[in-house]
Amino acid sequence: MNIFNHCTMNGLNENLTPYLIAQAVALCFLLAAWKNTRLARLLFFLLFSGAAGINGYLGLTHPDSYLGIAQFALPFYRRFILGWFSRHNHIMVPAIAFGQLLIAFGMLLQGWWVRWACIGTMIFLAAIIPLMVGSAFPFSLIVGWAAYIVYRHDGKVLLWHKQLAAIHQKQWV
Repeated sequence: MNIFNHCTMNGLNENLTPYLIAQAVALCFLLAAWKNTRLARLLFFLLFSGAAGINGYLGLTHPDSYLGIAQFALPFYRRFILGWFSRHNHIMVPAIAFGQLLIAFGMLLQGWWVRWACIGTMIFLAAIIPLMVGSAFPFSLIVGWAAYIVYRHDGKVLLWHKQLAAIHQKQWV
């Protein structure tokens, strides 16, 4: 069976406004990564810390709320969500939230923390592509590209490092 025969954007009409907003946000991530990787890292921190908070709370209090997203997914992902995932969502959703929190804080730090946060971002975003409209596809591809740009071109210093140096320099001038 060819999965591309089933690649429809199921649910797009009902979710057009949030879908279009997500595409605009994705383009902002890409623009930020091109122009200022430190700004992109801040945006990644905000995105993933917010997602971690929401997913952590819902994963602990209402894990079945994630099963509805299966209606938008490609058939093989729909089977996974309604099968194994549905029986383990109370464990998996908080685990995903913890991973998102690691990505968020990795974007604030330096060196390999930033590299691993970028890699984690790209893996996470690739993993949600089959959710299609449920993940605002192609949001994942665009934002994943932004993470790749950060991975390749960022100085990987502490996010606030330059700002602290500038403040310190102004104090002594």
